[in-house]
Amino acid sequence: MKNEMAMFCYQCEQTAGGKGCTRMGVCGKDPEVAALQDLLIYQLKGIGFYGQRILSEGGNIDDSVHSFVAQSLFYTLTNVNFDADRFVRMIDRSAQLKRELAERSRSVSSNIPAAAGYQPPAEKDRMIDEGRELGVLSDDLPEDILSLRELVLYGLKGLAAYAHHAEVLGYTDRSLNEFFYRALDFTLGDDHSVAAYVDMALEVGRQNLRCMELLDRANTDRFGNPEPTEVLVTRKKGPFIVVSGHDLYDLTTILEQTEGTGINVYTHGELLPANAYPELKRYNHLIGNYGGAWQDQQKEFDEIPGCVVMTTNCIQKPRESYSDRIFTTGPAGWPEVSHISGEGSDKDFSEVIARARELGGWSEDEKEKRITIGFGHNAVLAEADRIVEAVQEGKISHFFLIGGCDGARGRRSYYEELADTVPGDAIILTLACGKYRFNKKDFGTVAGLPRLLDVGQCNDAHSAIRVASALAEAFDCDVNELPLSLVLSWYEQKAVSILLSLFALDIRGIRLGPTLPAFVSPGVLDALVENFDVQPTTTPEEDLEALLG
Repeated sequence: MKNEMAMFCYQCEQTAGGKGCTRMGVCGKDPEVAALQDLLIYQLKGIGFYGQRILSEGGNIDDSVHSFVAQSLFYTLTNVNFDADRFVRMIDRSAQLKRELAERSRSVSSNIPAAAGYQPPAEKDRMIDEGRELGVLSDDLPEDILSLRELVLYGLKGLAAYAHHAEVLGYTDRSLNEFFYRALDFTLGDDHSVAAYVDMALEVGRQNLRCMELLDRANTDRFGNPEPTEVLVTRKKGPFIVVSGHDLYDLTTILEQTEGTGINVYTHGELLPANAYPELKRYNHLIGNYGGAWQDQQKEFDEIPGCVVMTTNCIQKPRESYSDRIFTTGPAGWPEVSHISGEGSDKDFSEVIARARELGGWSEDEKEKRITIGFGHNAVLAEADRIVEAVQEGKISHFFLIGGCDGARGRRSYYEELADTVPGDAIILTLACGKYRFNKKDFGTVAGLPRLLDVGQCNDAHSAIRVASALAEAFDCDVNELPLSLVLSWYEQKAVSILLSLFALDIRGIRLGPTLPAFVSPGVLDALVENFDVQPTTTPEEDLEALLG
């Protein structure tokens, strides 16, 4: 059956038929790119093998290798990079690094895993052919073991994305970097038990929690603590650049290079929270946020009279109507789309700026509308005493965390309907791009506080965890005993790593949707339900009754 497939990928929520993409990725990934990604992952496992042995011998690994491993894992995350030639270059680099690590390792015998001994061919076509043979289904593993191995791997991809975001800002953690080698090496073992894989999955969750803390520190040290901020979500007259993705550093560089040029800068997608950071708010031409979540970009970018820069993940195949005005940078890539290379502030966005001037921008202002964001843990915990008092007095009945990844499937309207249905004396915390389902609505206030609190990006799940932990401490109870319900939407591998972090914290009763991961086998799902009371979303009415019961 495997040989009849052009590709096989089931790492995202929207995988074909809820089972796996076998002809073309729903995301736009073609079989060639899928094969090259699989080959790069295979190479990284071999690097993990040698890296783990060097570390166990007391040796050190250069930071450039750490950076390559994290960035390569990030490249294979859904909707990040679709450029086959860039994967070829990364595979070539991985072969060189693996040879160098192999030469340094003293304790390796001749009996090594195939991924460690493998060297890829130099020709692109042969790489593709061999990548097709080395993908997800290449190992004859029991169903539950394969499921758990992929759970670990996808969690690592999400962890790598956050590690990359932090590294761009100059923040790294050696023990975190070294964990990648241990986890990648672990996935090569063919004799691990289910229990061992579960332990590794939870360890990925713990490491991801540390990484989100590191990224939070990187963001706040550089840009200040997010603060409640009203953000324009309508269009202003004049030339403009829309910056999408997750990378605050790239946004800063673009703001610096456009200052005084008369060009407005809008955030898009997961960069909306950038408007709440004091050091970014000081740029007057950071005008607001344009559009919504990633899956609407083809419609939102269609024939716009301005430029778009995709900084990390969430790129879709550009329509012809805007293919001459969209650019990628960092890990993001699409064939035949102009890529802005370089590192950090060395990037030169003059090509984008010139094109934005040429396009001219919108000819008139749109009727103004603003929304309030910026409720990270620092802002919310400043109101902790007030919140605790409101709960004790019965003014606040419940907290709902409704957020996560958005997507194109119709069942995602569930999250908007749920937000509309929760009691008027409940507070809704939200984060990531799932909030675009309802974040432009007016939910009013309760006990003098906004009922909708936008915590930030997906990695700001760390903020939500900090808030929940503080409330549990204030009420002298376990987090699972709080009047708090987590209803999460997932799409890609960052969501997987966050879910593993929640499991590592022993947070129970999570509602997950709109569908359960295709890579989670029935046996693994049963274990998650038994140990963590994970439940699939049903209907807003049924779930609300159960959560408030």
